Amino acid sequence: MLSRFSPLCLRTVSDASHAVVQEARNVGVWVFGGGIDENVPPVMVDGDGTVVEGTYPQTKQLEGGYTVLELPSREAALEWAAKIATACRCAQEVRVQYDPAS
Repeated sequence: MLSRFSPLCLRTVSDASHAVVQEARNVGVWVFGGGIDENVPPVMVDGDGTVVEGTYPQTKQLEGGYTVLELPSREAALEWAAKIATACRCAQEVRVQYDPAS
């Protein structure tokens, strides 16, 4: 995915993305996140230890990175996803995790 950006555009996207991360840290919603190294192919590991190169069958590919934020509502999650999408110049998938205490 990153290869679709020119070096100058990539710098702009990177700066904008880092600014959103910093904003999330500043307001206390940041949990963790990171980029996916697209040069290392994903693997699936089964319960018996079998390793197969690739990702989930229903997933074409995983690109970019991920962000985990602790937010009070779905609406807040969608607002933050929009900020990240604007910075990264790509749509964001929003998922809800189970309560860590459960």
